[in-house]
Amino acid sequence: MSGRPLVAAVLAGIGAAGAHWVLTRTVRSPRWVRTNHAGEPVTLLEGPAYVTGAALGAAWGGPAGVVATVGSGAFGALDDLAGTGSSKGLRGHLGAAARGEVTTGAVKVLGLGATGLLAATLADRGRARSSVLDTLVGGAVVAGAANLANLLDLRPGRALKATLLASLPLLGGPGAANAAAAAGAALGALPPDLAGRAMLGDTGANAAGALVGTAVVGRAGRGGRLATLAVLTALTLLSEKVSFTRVIESTPGLRALDAWGRPAR
Repeated sequence: MSGRPLVAAVLAGIGAAGAHWVLTRTVRSPRWVRTNHAGEPVTLLEGPAYVTGAALGAAWGGPAGVVATVGSGAFGALDDLAGTGSSKGLRGHLGAAARGEVTTGAVKVLGLGATGLLAATLADRGRARSSVLDTLVGGAVVAGAANLANLLDLRPGRALKATLLASLPLLGGPGAANAAAAAGAALGALPPDLAGRAMLGDTGANAAGALVGTAVVGRAGRGGRLATLAVLTALTLLSEKVSFTRVIESTPGLRALDAWGRPAR
């Protein structure tokens, strides 16, 4: 990694770690506190901290990454702070909408779609051989990646590790600065997350996924975008029927990777 991606990664890492340090010492509202899977209180301020760092880094790659990060993070924050939790998953939100109930989750789904489309439009601006269809698929990739990252944020470090792994193959070529910003911010946020003191919440997880998705859009043509969208769609639909946590914990290699860095309980 060199040049612009390196600067993006460093800025994102320092920004996320610094913002987390400041926010956890200045914001005392119980609205940012949740109970994790182990029954312990954790702060959701890691989410805004991730958005801050990732947006700083993404700025070195152009406006698309900044829009994806801030927009997805904002709609995630709406669900974090105003969501009731009465409807879960894509099926739950769509079911509620069919009954005439407008949930914050449904608003977030629409918001992620709009954010993804705007980010893809900015990424494709001035790009040769880019059609309306390409941009629409790109917008769906950004929104789908944002949603998938949120589905993984169920154990300390899991969504951040996924962000790092997904960013690595994107660190060269177009979109590299966005991938580097996503990875850098993940590294900056990882210590308190692994320690079980903080979690990304919808705010940070949606932003992380959207930024990785924007990196994919910056690099891939129509074929790559369609393939990525197919994978994201399949995993999202699978999550409605299968517990990712159960699959991870029953697969030795995935279980070891998932547990790496967490303190022994």
